[in-house]
This record gives sequence, C-alpha cells and structure tokens, in this order.
Amino acid sequence: MELHIDRINELYRKSQAEGLTPEEKAEQELLRKKYIEAIRKNLRGTLDNVSFVNPDGSITKPGEN
Repeated sequence: MELHIDRINELYRKSQAEGLTPEEKAEQELLRKKYIEAIRKNLRGTLDNVSFVNPDGSITKPGEN
C-alpha cells in the first residue's frame, strides 16, 4: 500500500504543478479508490475485533444482546 500512497502523492503534486493527462487522472482515481478500499477493509477488521467488558465482567461483541 505504501507504493500506492507514493504514487497518489506524486500525481497530486504533478496535478498542482502542471496538470495531469487523461490517463494519469484515471490512474489517480483508481489508486485513490484502491487506497480507500484498503483503509475500509482495515477499519472493518479492527472493528470486528472490538469487544466490550460489561460491569458484571462478561464480554460482548457489538450487536450482541
């Protein structure tokens, strides 16, 4: 994913300095979508591992009653 961030930043800097070609704009959009997808997947994985300790000491997952 680090490579994606570097390329996204590179395309951003180029867009500010001189503009992007249509191919570069398409690449930038695709890389941004992949980056956001990876962030969401990572966040979902983190949230799936969250659990709550209740006052009585029992442990529940979100959505459990």
